[in-house]
Amino acid sequence: MIPSEKIVMPVLQRYWRWVRGMTLGAQGMVIDDARRVLLIRHTYRPGWHFPGGGVEKNEPIGTALERELREEAGVAIDGAPELFGVYANFRYFPNDHVAFFLVRSWTQPIVPAANSEIAGQGFFGIDALPEGTHRAVLARIAEVFHDRPRDPMW
Repeated sequence: MIPSEKIVMPVLQRYWRWVRGMTLGAQGMVIDDARRVLLIRHTYRPGWHFPGGGVEKNEPIGTALERELREEAGVAIDGAPELFGVYANFRYFPNDHVAFFLVRSWTQPIVPAANSEIAGQGFFGIDALPEGTHRAVLARIAEVFHDRPRDPMW
């Protein structure tokens, strides 16, 4: 990431949250046949996360999910993703929510090269996650694969 993006991105995020009463993100757990999950590492925040991002004004949430998976990971959704839950993300941003989807039918025609937003990506076994996997990722994996009770907080 260019140094100016480290300053510009947080300023823009604060502005968007101030102008909008509520923000909404869409994230997807892309699961392959070996029960591995796709995680990405951003250039602007630490840890490994599910691919996803903000829902734009006048954009359906499913369209946002498709756009983010394509942009960040080169993933094209083949079937209907399953809405697993909607979580409050108040720990990080006031009045922010995340719609979380399970994506089981997909293709990855291309794997995008690292860029100014995405430093890396990969499929990981649920028992072999990379160091620095974000706590929300660990919680969602426990909910999906180990039938743990759902925590309303992201």
